[in-house]
Amino acid sequence: MNITVAQVRATLEGMVRDFLAMLPLVAAGVVVFLLFWLAAGAVSQLIARRAAKPDSLPGAATAIARLVYILMVSAGVLAGVTVAFPTMTPARLISLLGVGGIAIGFAFKDVFQNLLAGLLILLRQPFRVGDEITTGEHTGTVEAIETRATFLRTYDGRRIIIPNSQVYTEPVEVITAYELLRSEYDVGIGYGDSIAKAKEIALAAMRGVDGVLADPAPDVLTWELAGSSVNLRIRWWTLPKRGGVVQTRDRVLQAVKEALSEAGVDLPFPTQVVLFHDQTEETDGDRTRQREGWPAGENPPEPGRFRVSLERPSAARKQ
Repeated sequence: MNITVAQVRATLEGMVRDFLAMLPLVAAGVVVFLLFWLAAGAVSQLIARRAAKPDSLPGAATAIARLVYILMVSAGVLAGVTVAFPTMTPARLISLLGVGGIAIGFAFKDVFQNLLAGLLILLRQPFRVGDEITTGEHTGTVEAIETRATFLRTYDGRRIIIPNSQVYTEPVEVITAYELLRSEYDVGIGYGDSIAKAKEIALAAMRGVDGVLADPAPDVLTWELAGSSVNLRIRWWTLPKRGGVVQTRDRVLQAVKEALSEAGVDLPFPTQVVLFHDQTEETDGDRTRQREGWPAGENPPEPGRFRVSLERPSAARKQ
């Protein structure tokens, strides 16, 4: 097949004419996109100004502003392409992007989940910036809540970035949700001590500690009859900030321990009794009955002797 110069020239001239004919439509499409882009910026600024008011939700407003901006710019792109290329209707363009949209959806599934969870957190506000929370294995102060993640500052000075989808789906303990926080600790006293006296001493010690609130008042409960002690549960209320809670706990435990010790109340250590007993004495009882592991029956074996050698080494051994 022979291609002449005239045919090539005619083809190129046709392409140029088609391009020049499309220029007005392309320019119109660009103008439409610019209008959408400017409108998106104006709406975002309005939302940002609204967020500056005291009764607004700054984090939620920022997230909504970003989402509105992205949606309006995307709509501007579709409108501009439709104007520039009349044969490309919005329905056809969306259908062409359908397969790609599914692939993008799978690729950015985590991003979309975090975005949606972040919007829900910012709108519903289960916690706010400055709150102390526990989520999963992490506890700290909320530094920022963004559309992708929540920033947490731990008590030992580390920053933890937690995806919003994880924060939204897992239980979250908001430590500073209320104005007061109750702490408690178990103190063991001896079985021979007066429980009423020990309670009175512990209450007096807690009332004198700086940081323990008078209302609600501290209290002491008899909590457990343990193996080595009678356990009293001391409880007191403080402000919920972590620093104050820890310092008050330190002062309370020190004051209670010192007060009980000064009053002569026993604070026993956990003890364990090990019984070495092979029933070697005739006074141990009826040997035809099973007692502490000894064989039962009419003809029980003779008792052995449990001996511990305390003999000193002889002079020969020393040599």
